[in-house]
Amino acid sequence: MANPKFMKPMQPDADLAAVIGAEPVARPTAVKKMWDYIKANGLQDKVNKRNINADDKLRKLFGKDQVTMFELAGILGKHLK
Repeated sequence: MANPKFMKPMQPDADLAAVIGAEPVARPTAVKKMWDYIKANGLQDKVNKRNINADDKLRKLFGKDQVTMFELAGILGKHLK
């Protein structure tokens, strides 16, 4: 059973809203929307698929040019209130 806190809609900050939209979303939905954006923009690293290359919008979220897929959830947590 899913943890109700985990499914609670949270408000994305301005940087995250630029990527996934401004409406409140549950954490799993935010992760899915991020992956939709990453795939739609071809940002998954061609050599190592576990890495995500940042474009200008994602660089604001990540604070660097590349992150691993394992860092993604932690980064999103910092941008959801």
